[in-house]
Amino acid sequence: MAGKGTTSAACAQKALKVSAKARYALRILLDVAVQASRETPRTGAAIAQAQQISEKFLSRIVVQLRRKGLLRSVRGNVGGFQLAMSPDDIRLLDVVEAVQGPLAILDCLLPGAAPCPRQDVCLARRVWADVNASFAATLAKVTLASILRRAPQTGAALDYCI
Repeated sequence: MAGKGTTSAACAQKALKVSAKARYALRILLDVAVQASRETPRTGAAIAQAQQISEKFLSRIVVQLRRKGLLRSVRGNVGGFQLAMSPDDIRLLDVVEAVQGPLAILDCLLPGAAPCPRQDVCLARRVWADVNASFAATLAKVTLASILRRAPQTGAALDYCI
């Protein structure tokens, strides 16, 4: 909670946030999923334009999504991108971890992190570990398909924010 005299802008700067790269990765995958009914793959230029992401940034994100098996590229004149698996099988946790790495709200919760000297007696760490696990479990429950089911059926371009 903000202290007396603290502005909401100052609080926003201190908030735990999902990275822009993770938000854009989700938008890219949702864009491709929405276009999946078409016979041709979705081009990077089309995704970049529709999602207002620079092609350079998009290409960096696409590489990570391909490496993690969430997206595949199709070569040729009608090439582009397609989902590598069903939208039912792509979890929000997979998307976030594909571009950010393992989910950890504190450095000491990262897999393989150097042990903290207080790790065995730190009550706060145990609470943060529970919060981290709950956050990861929530992200794991959300799939691309479930997000698409929430979309309005207006035919207008969708704005994907998390």
